[in-house]
Amino acid sequence: MVQELSKGANCPLPSAEVTVSVACSSPVDVSALLVAETGTVRSDADLVFYNAPAGPGVTYLPAAQGPRGVDAVRVATVSVPSDVAKVVVTASLDGSGPATFSQAGSMVITVLDAAGADAVRFELTGLTTEKALICVEVYRRGTEWKVRAVGQGYDNGLAGIATEFGVDVNDEPATSAAPVTPGPGGFAPPTGPPAAGIPAPTVNLDKGRVSLKKNQTVSLVKTGAPPLTLVSMGLGWDPAKRGKSIDLDASVIAFDANGKDVDKVWFMNKQGCGGSIRHSGDNVSGKGDGDDEVITVDLSKVPAQVTALVFTVNSFSGQKFTEVASAYCRLLDGGGPGAVELVRFELTESPRATGVLMCRLSRQGGSWTMTALGQFHDGKTVKAMVAPARAAL
Repeated sequence: MVQELSKGANCPLPSAEVTVSVACSSPVDVSALLVAETGTVRSDADLVFYNAPAGPGVTYLPAAQGPRGVDAVRVATVSVPSDVAKVVVTASLDGSGPATFSQAGSMVITVLDAAGADAVRFELTGLTTEKALICVEVYRRGTEWKVRAVGQGYDNGLAGIATEFGVDVNDEPATSAAPVTPGPGGFAPPTGPPAAGIPAPTVNLDKGRVSLKKNQTVSLVKTGAPPLTLVSMGLGWDPAKRGKSIDLDASVIAFDANGKDVDKVWFMNKQGCGGSIRHSGDNVSGKGDGDDEVITVDLSKVPAQVTALVFTVNSFSGQKFTEVASAYCRLLDGGGPGAVELVRFELTESPRATGVLMCRLSRQGGSWTMTALGQFHDGKTVKAMVAPARAAL
């Protein structure tokens, strides 16, 4: 018999190994935190999610491996370290659907026993402005393990939950820049590189696709054509060594005219600026052809206060860009398979850094420009890139 839990209720865990499955009418990402008696994680490695899918006794299962065709977390209590008091299972919107859980539809959390049978069920209702939730917690009570239905929401996404439990998503390391030389793009380049210290001249799209060099700018207009509205920024990379995965994360920071960062879209917050910016989701290997991650921007709906968007790529796990064979960003007109490439910027040299500012979109009256940056810095998340990005404005 399946035991139904209400919010705040608890019951004994049905077996030493369980799987917590989270089903929602809209796509969600499931994560887990290993929390000590202090109420915080022991280190950043205690956040288990698609970027870091395994921890001691806890495994993230993507939808393809989950028992219900949705994201899940498996907990083997006998393998959970003795200094871990509870495993907190969370869900956050994946960016492809609604901006908040008020529009996400029903959510059902199911705890399956070691044999894969449904044992405990918790239906979460009455959600409003939340972007992330604590679903349940699997916790010790003496020598026994129990599960509690929580249902606590956070308006600031998975980053808000992670921060509350002590995960450092606000790293602010010293920055270091490195020179970058452009690779062959095969597209019409802007006229001549600029002299040192002098900005490159701005060109437009009249001659078709443009291949940018570092610090060069292209106006995203074509004479006689209406301004661009829906665009996609595709970012890609490949492993430097055959067969080795390289996990990088694409993000964007929105700034106002005063240089204040007003929003960030990244793997912990996949929608921003009133839903006008959306993240495609995480690629954890860099393998395969085409863009690894895509950020779609409806330029016509970006809030008027936003005057610049800076696109970044970071290594959350600390892998260096020297492990990347090639990295690029490209702007496409529209979204989806039929989108047409307009602008490309390629990196061919990479220092031992964990982050790079790829490019900047700047509002110019009723249109936008794109500037290639190629500035390397250190920082495992987009929050560490805010200060360098502000300097790049």
